[in-house]
Amino acid sequence: MADLVTLRSDALTATIHPLGAELWSLRDAGGRELMTDADPAFWTGHAPLLFPIVGALADDQYRLGDRRFAMAKHGFARRSEFALVEADSGRALFRLKASEASRAVYPFEFRLDMGFALTGATLAMTATICNMGDTPIPFNFGYHPAFAWPLPYGGASEDHRIVFERDEPAPIRRLDPATGLVAPDPQPSPVEGKVYAPAYADFEADALIWDELQSRSLTYGVPGQPRLRIDFPDTPMLGIWQKPGARFLCIEPWAGIADPLGFTGDFTEKPGVMTLAPNAQQRLRMDVTLLES
Repeated sequence: MADLVTLRSDALTATIHPLGAELWSLRDAGGRELMTDADPAFWTGHAPLLFPIVGALADDQYRLGDRRFAMAKHGFARRSEFALVEADSGRALFRLKASEASRAVYPFEFRLDMGFALTGATLAMTATICNMGDTPIPFNFGYHPAFAWPLPYGGASEDHRIVFERDEPAPIRRLDPATGLVAPDPQPSPVEGKVYAPAYADFEADALIWDELQSRSLTYGVPGQPRLRIDFPDTPMLGIWQKPGARFLCIEPWAGIADPLGFTGDFTEKPGVMTLAPNAQQRLRMDVTLLES
């Protein structure tokens, strides 16, 4: 197994695995784990990076002009070995570049840099997608961190609240159980004003998806206890997911979602797709801050 990279501040310790440049652990100053326990009975992921797609494709394929390509759910970055470019006690930079294997399923010259910076009680994560070729690159990107549910500060799972930055009255999307694609009929928002109270039953039909999200920040935890603030200024969508009964809750800022049920368009027409011009780059940041109360 590749060596894990550990970052430390006076308030947090973060551990990253080069496979997928995946955040494996985030502990507070007392050593309490804020991430998933990765129980294999439920899900062994920690915080995979979703690139160049988010969610599933119809028949695990996409069309690009007159060509078709196969790609598994959430793309290949999460199963790819990133090179460690640099690291010190508070920062690390990982890099994934186009390869023969990636070009077979995604015919673009890209570079994906994943930076981690730990300062005080904040872990800043920044993905930078660069177009290294001479044609535009279409892509989705998403974060998929699984936080401890319950957090290790007292209170049961049902006491936790997600409090959005803004009111979120818009309907949400759910997935078609047979295909994993986005179902056509929107569902009423489970958010009351700014507040969502997650419950295991909410996830029996898979993820909750906000594709008309107003907020770019939220808090997660038990009111009155230490909580997490999650900032995602560059991603306009959000998924929340878990396996009922597991001890994690995934709070996932996304730029893109799964194919809508019945979608037959070109990949460039897929909902949420971003496009990079030659020599351009796009940064997508996610910050996790431990709030003491």
